[in-house]
Amino acid sequence: MEITKEIQTLVALALKEDLGDHGDITVQSTIDDRTIITADMVAREDGVIAGTEVAKYVFNTIDTDINVTINIADGESVKAQDRILRVSGNAQSILQAERTALNFLTHLSGIATETARYVEAVKGAGAEILDTRKTLPGWRLLQKHAVKMGGGKNHRMGLYDMVLIKDNHIAACGGVTQALDKTKITNPDTKIEIEVDTLEQLQEVLDHGTADIVLLDNMRGDTLKQAVTLCRGKIKTEASGGINLKSIRTIAEAGVDYISIGALTHSVKVFDIGLDIS
Repeated sequence: MEITKEIQTLVALALKEDLGDHGDITVQSTIDDRTIITADMVAREDGVIAGTEVAKYVFNTIDTDINVTINIADGESVKAQDRILRVSGNAQSILQAERTALNFLTHLSGIATETARYVEAVKGAGAEILDTRKTLPGWRLLQKHAVKMGGGKNHRMGLYDMVLIKDNHIAACGGVTQALDKTKITNPDTKIEIEVDTLEQLQEVLDHGTADIVLLDNMRGDTLKQAVTLCRGKIKTEASGGINLKSIRTIAEAGVDYISIGALTHSVKVFDIGLDIS
């Protein structure tokens, strides 16, 4: 992946947070500044990797002379004990970068691994897994990259690239029809998605005929099936709201086109990776 200016800034903040104004006083106290080591980032569990290029960038931000070899690229599966990447160079530099590099790699690999579980859970049902805007501030590009590496798809990147009319927009402007009317006037060429909570709201959307996607919020069981039937051939459907690995297969089999999962980015468990000196 490209290391953008936004990612460079995030890495700089992370390193400043860890090293402060005085650097790593532990390595300065215990390790000769001429010591050279080789170490591997090793998977402690099975999963999918994301964030290797960021980890490499962290090491080379600390010391451009650190040699980083990526053995397992983003999007590839790993087994426990697989060596993800190898670093060789000054011991003080490597150990100063270790935790920050691991923080990026373990978090992003956790997202990729969890996304892959959801993708596998709906395999064959026809639904695509989407992320949301429920991302850590400053981490959106990275977290959405990790979703893609796990086999998911990116929803909108921000408030600027598509219209998504949600319940508060509908309430503030006076209703479903009013929201769609205003949107077609102000953004006639922009993709429109609108959230509905009831079949009555859904019918209003279908009658208006201008939306591209309808978000079926917290719909389950027969209500969800009825909604999908009403939409078939007219508008794309997205299911969202409290979906987990236990419920997702049933939702996918109802026939929705997309399923969005906020938990992919806002509360995922980190992937277990360690740095082992050879």
